[in-house]
Amino acid sequence: MEQQERLQILKDIININSTNGNEEAVANYLGELLSRHGIDSKKVQYAEKRASLVSEIGDGGSRVLGLSGHMDVVDAGDPSKWTYPPFEATEKDGKLYGRGSTDMKSGLAAMVIAMIELKDEKKNLPGKVKLLATVGEEVGELGAEQLTSEGYADDLDALVIGEPSGPRIWYAHKGSMNYTVTSYGKNAHSSMPEFGINAIDNLALFYNEVEKFVASVKETNPLLGNFTHNATVISGGNQVNSIPELAKMQGNIRTIPEVDNDEIKNVFAKIVNKLNAEKDVKLELVWDYDKLPVFSDKDSDIAKIGQDAYKKQTGQSIDLVTSPGTTDAAEFIKAKKEFPVIIFGPGIIETAHQIDEHVSIENYTDMIEVYKEMITQFLAEK
Repeated sequence: MEQQERLQILKDIININSTNGNEEAVANYLGELLSRHGIDSKKVQYAEKRASLVSEIGDGGSRVLGLSGHMDVVDAGDPSKWTYPPFEATEKDGKLYGRGSTDMKSGLAAMVIAMIELKDEKKNLPGKVKLLATVGEEVGELGAEQLTSEGYADDLDALVIGEPSGPRIWYAHKGSMNYTVTSYGKNAHSSMPEFGINAIDNLALFYNEVEKFVASVKETNPLLGNFTHNATVISGGNQVNSIPELAKMQGNIRTIPEVDNDEIKNVFAKIVNKLNAEKDVKLELVWDYDKLPVFSDKDSDIAKIGQDAYKKQTGQSIDLVTSPGTTDAAEFIKAKKEFPVIIFGPGIIETAHQIDEHVSIENYTDMIEVYKEMITQFLAEK
């Protein structure tokens, strides 16, 4: 493709407002684009206006390389605070501005274009490249969970996720868990608290027990660092002179292999059961989000191929590092067989979710070439 066409494809999908939904419009656009170049694709419906997209190229050899990117974006916030409208992609000073430009429509577009160009060039691909474009990554990795459960990742030999890693390659990241704990009490006038049950007080009991547990954790991971817990949302009561009958707290946990998701669930269940055994305490715990740590092989062939391809294209060496965040990889690694995963895409994570999110146009176009080289080299290896 000409440079302008490559850029226009990215602009077009940035201009589609796929904020935590409406991903089907992006899937339709990419499906039609692939079809114009003789590449079939399939939509996998998640909900109304929400569909992931699966597509393949290659000659059906022994290896399968997965390429994945999510089509949803986070809310743009107050558009008046943006220099340029968040859903009108704007080119300025070598950068492309717009919500999703970095996280992660540039990575997704680069992957799709790499597949198209290899097909148009009639490149011999002794294997398969499988595109897995997902819904709902920002709100629970919904599409990756669905695609994995339906077997779309079972034949992969390696997976590249095009999140903005820039310019680095991530090969491991922490797990992530979200929970909601609800405390049920009883209303009473605040001048006569003995006739009520203070739901906030009982919620505080839970919080204090959790913090004691967190303080007791001494394990750490030499690459990912420490397990962390943060209470992030609290609500309770409805009037200042009434004892609150209801209070809620939400929290986020970042897990490591040494303090894994199952252990956290067991500890929290014990805390709730212990407190519920006390007089007038009634707590209910729900896990809203449960994503595993990803710990891939730093020395995998796909990681080395990624480093080599980037240096060949740019002349720059890049490091293999770990990330504190989570990605769709946390779901895809639940496939029937193990495979190495790297997170490698255009853009820098520091501009993701920010006002005036942008991506370097040079970095975006470089990554198209990098992906083409990675695909060719990975499928050529036995």
